[in-house]
Amino acid sequence: MRRPGMNIEAHAQLRTYLVAHGHLGPDDCPEFETLTGGVSNRTVWVRRENRADWVIKQALAKLRVQVDWFSAPERIGREAAGLRWLGRIIPGHVPEFVFTDDSHHLLCMSAVPAPHQNWKAMLLNGQTDLDHARQFGRILAEIHNAADDIPELKTAFADRAFFEELRLEPYYQYTASQVPAAARFLNELIADTRRRKLALVHGDYSPKNVLVYRDRVIILDFEVIHFGDPAFDLGFSLTHLLSKAHFLPHKRADFFEMSLEYWREYARNRPETAENRQENAAIRHTLACLLARVAGRSPLEYFDDGHRRRQARAVLQIIERKPATVLELIDAFKAQLEKNDERD
Repeated sequence: MRRPGMNIEAHAQLRTYLVAHGHLGPDDCPEFETLTGGVSNRTVWVRRENRADWVIKQALAKLRVQVDWFSAPERIGREAAGLRWLGRIIPGHVPEFVFTDDSHHLLCMSAVPAPHQNWKAMLLNGQTDLDHARQFGRILAEIHNAADDIPELKTAFADRAFFEELRLEPYYQYTASQVPAAARFLNELIADTRRRKLALVHGDYSPKNVLVYRDRVIILDFEVIHFGDPAFDLGFSLTHLLSKAHFLPHKRADFFEMSLEYWREYARNRPETAENRQENAAIRHTLACLLARVAGRSPLEYFDDGHRRRQARAVLQIIERKPATVLELIDAFKAQLEKNDERD
C-alpha cells in the first residue's frame, strides 16, 4: 500500500497541489486552517476569497490513538461515495461533494457556513436541546430507510472491510480481549452483526460528527458507511448520549430525556417489522459500545480512570439483567450510575 507523498497539513504543499490540479487559480490566495480532534484523517479548512469555503480530508493509514490501529486509506473513496449518495437521501443535512483524489487519498467538500457549533462540544458544555436529538433520530431513520427506495445501495455499499477494521475489531473484538467477563456477549454480537444485512449504515453516527448550523443538524464523516446492521448506529449514538449523562451528573436527567426522545423519534420514522426487529439489537449494541468506549482501542477522551471503571462495572451488571426495551436500558443505566455514586 503506497503512502501518499503529500501531507495536506503542510499548507504550502496543499496549495501547490490545488493549483496544479486546477482547483485554485495561480493567483488565488486562500487561507488554510488545520482542524484538530479527528483520529483517522488530516483535515484542513480552505477559506477562499469571494467563494464558498472547502474542507479537505486526507485519510491516514495509522490512526492517531495510543494503541496501534491501522486502516487502508483507500477508505476515502468509500466516504466520497457515501457523501454523494447521502446528498440525495438527506439533502440539506450533509455538505456538498466537491472532488476526490484516490491517488492522494483526498476528499474535498463544502464547508458548513459559520457560525456553526460542533454538537459534541455543545453537549459537553451542558447545552441540551430536544429538537437536536429529534433531528438526529429522524435523519438516521431516513438513512436506514433509504434502501427501500434505492435497492442499488445494497450492492454499492456491500463491502464491509472498513467497518471490520474501524469498528468491529477495535471496538468489539479488542474489548472482548480486555474484558473476559463480556467476551461471550461481544463475540455473539459480532457474529449477529455480520449476519444482519438490513440497511445502509452510517457507522460513525455520533455527536462529534454533527455540526449545528441555524439549529439544523448537519451530518459528517462517512468512511465506514456500508450495508449491514442498522442497530449498530443506534448503539453507537446512544452510547455518546448516555456517556455524557455519566460525565455530567448535574445534566443527567436532561441527557436521559434526550436519549429517550432520540430513540422515540427514530422509532416513529422506522417502525419495527417482522424483518426489522431493531430494539433488542439496539440495546445489545448500546451495551457493547458503552463498554468499548472505556475498554476498546478508542476510549472516550473526556473520561478519567474512575469514569471508565464505573461505566464498565455498570455495563457488566446490565448485561446480566437483559433489558427488553430501550427505556428499560436507560433506567437500568441510571440506576447503576446512582449506585456508583453511592459507592464512590
